[in-house]
Amino acid sequence: MEPYEVTEVLNRPLSQELLARDLTRLAYVAKDGTPRNVPIAFAWNGSTIVMSTAKNAPKLRALHANPMVALTIDTEVHPPKILLIRGRAELDYVDGIPDEYLQATSTYEMTPEQRVGWETEVRSLYYDGMVRIVVTPTWAKLIDFETTLPSPVEELMRQREERQRA
Repeated sequence: MEPYEVTEVLNRPLSQELLARDLTRLAYVAKDGTPRNVPIAFAWNGSTIVMSTAKNAPKLRALHANPMVALTIDTEVHPPKILLIRGRAELDYVDGIPDEYLQATSTYEMTPEQRVGWETEVRSLYYDGMVRIVVTPTWAKLIDFETTLPSPVEELMRQREERQRA
């Protein structure tokens, strides 16, 4: 997929709504060769997706060995709205708590007092820093089940239309 095609998909209004959510599912290949798919908070900065994790997270060793990832951001309603993204993860070890981590959790339902307590706990837990997992999208597909469908369903519909014309 060409970069301008990825940008076109990600700039659609529905994609922007999904990119404003808090959680994505990060899929990667673990060190033992088996797939993993984990929910993780993320922030979209207009060109990359940034996730943060502990410096001792097992996914870091796996991403260092194989940085290719897939992300799914979706809704919990019918029909679902789904944004699928593929890209390469870059690992950025940082001191302190990345701004994106705090941004990614900004819509969590907390009172102001709970938020202060949560941030204090986060800063205490990750006192030696975190790792930013930065993904630049290289492929994207938006599925809304109204104007866009999963590729196999689109192909079946195309075949059905061809049969009907014949």
